[in-house]
Amino acid sequence: MNSARPNTSYQGAFVLLTLLFFMWGFITVTNDLLVATFRGIFQLTALESSLVQFAFFGAYFVISIIYYLYSLAFGDPINRIGYKTGMVIGLTVAGIGCALFYPAAELASYTFFLVALFVLASGVTLLQIAANPYAAIMGSPESASGRLNLAQGFNSLGTTLGPLVGAILIFKVFSSGVSTPAAVSSAYLIYAALFFICALAVAFSAMPPFKNTEQVEKGLGALKYPHLVMGVIAIFLYVGAEVSVGTFLLDFLNEPDVLGMPKESGTRLLAFYWGGLMIGRLLGAISLSTTLAYSKKVIYMGLVAVGCFFFLYLVTGIDTTAGAFAYKTIPLQDLGIYFALVGVNYVGLLVGRDKPGLSVAIFAGIIIACLLVGAFGGGEFAAWMVIGAGLFNSIMWSNIFSLSIKGLGAYTSQGSSLLIMAVVGGALIPPLQAYLADSLKAAQIEHSFQLSYLIPAACYLYLAFFGWHRARAQAQGE
Repeated sequence: MNSARPNTSYQGAFVLLTLLFFMWGFITVTNDLLVATFRGIFQLTALESSLVQFAFFGAYFVISIIYYLYSLAFGDPINRIGYKTGMVIGLTVAGIGCALFYPAAELASYTFFLVALFVLASGVTLLQIAANPYAAIMGSPESASGRLNLAQGFNSLGTTLGPLVGAILIFKVFSSGVSTPAAVSSAYLIYAALFFICALAVAFSAMPPFKNTEQVEKGLGALKYPHLVMGVIAIFLYVGAEVSVGTFLLDFLNEPDVLGMPKESGTRLLAFYWGGLMIGRLLGAISLSTTLAYSKKVIYMGLVAVGCFFFLYLVTGIDTTAGAFAYKTIPLQDLGIYFALVGVNYVGLLVGRDKPGLSVAIFAGIIIACLLVGAFGGGEFAAWMVIGAGLFNSIMWSNIFSLSIKGLGAYTSQGSSLLIMAVVGGALIPPLQAYLADSLKAAQIEHSFQLSYLIPAACYLYLAFFGWHRARAQAQGE
């Protein structure tokens, strides 16, 4: 692989790269707002509205498998065009997808909106294929994990702000509190402009056009490694469960025995769910640092944890439901449960910093407990336990990914492609949870959306097993 030259600073290029991570996090989690918004506009069932996630994450699978098959037949496209050009293409396609929201609104067609989402996600997929390895090679190999975690931290900042900004644009700026197709399309035209601006910024920037010159192995030899096969299943279930929890969180908070909170008001709490990933990933970047002493890591991680908590506290004070712009923070005493879970996350990252398998197992177990409280409990405690589950998703992707490709040698690139394809779990698990919720509701069983959280809880059971299995293998020197 064409990597960075020694002693070369790419600080400016990395800053621009983190903006791209922010953008795809921002646009991806806005889907959670679209699910609830389209359900009201088009009078959809939970299963029908979950097609938003199906269209978006289905594109990941389709584009990834096309890219993989093309690589096997003709060689890695990155080898020809370079990562920089790949990012420009991804940003441009994402911008076109956002722009397609306008004709979809003019036709008032839910199907057209889904097509636009598929095109948008196709661009985001291409962007990720180019940007993730670019972050890894932009500097020394020893600091690659830290750079990727830091970039993912900004990705999580985007997932935190996406629902809040989207709610302001859709419910305030472009409408008077009642969502319409036109309000949605107007917001996405702004997003289209931002993607096009980013594409131009990258195209005319001084970012080095690294290329991938590694030999791509043909066939499916990577599947002979059992831990990779287990990892593909783990990524499928992790992404599906994480997306599913966020997708129906507004419906969960709306349950009478939870908070009975209107969906428009719930967007500020949705920001705490996705903001948990930001907290965990930034803490993870510090814990993986090879230049900081352990004592300094303890201090810096504590400061970042508290700082990020108060950032969420302040930014969620923006009222996305009032007729006029207003600012009112959530009372601090109402955030006690969430703050306690931040503390648990902090301790967990310190304990498992060099034990990725054990960290996955422990964090998956904590998430299962959070979701079971949400399924069978009630009130603020159940609400904040489900919201706090996001904190423990933070290390899942990086740890599962690294554990799955360990020891693949020449099949590492192929294994990575298979893991990216497994993101299709985000397209399939939410409809499964929606089907359970609709079925329970049709059977007149109360708390349908609460009980539907047993679906993602079951997914995390496998993740706990995967983490335990890999931790045991690591202990045995495998």
